[in-house]
Amino acid sequence: QVRLVESGGGLVQTGGSLRLSCVASGYKFSINTMGWFRQVPGKQRELVALITRGGSTNYSNSVKGRFTISGDNAVNTVYLQMNSLKPEDTAVYYCRMYGPSDYWGQGTQVTVSS
Repeated sequence: QVRLVESGGGLVQTGGSLRLSCVASGYKFSINTMGWFRQVPGKQRELVALITRGGSTNYSNSVKGRFTISGDNAVNTVYLQMNSLKPEDTAVYYCRMYGPSDYWGQGTQVTVSS
């Protein structure tokens, strides 16, 4: 059973940094792409960043230059380094794995205070 477990969320002041982690387990297929998404109440879940197995990355315009997605295949983990955080970054952040099906983690709350 595929499992994605996020961690690293919390409360931080404007301008601060957080590093999210997503550990994947239970899969028996090759992962092509993983990503981070976020959602605030009443709004659709939106893409934050993607990373492919080859290391190519893609970011939403709202986080470009502030966030960095990376992966460590040795420990089946994808990271999201978030710098220069703004109150509008406040959301639940979800890890997503693209595979034979669509896999999501349970989410981790990030709150940026002004």
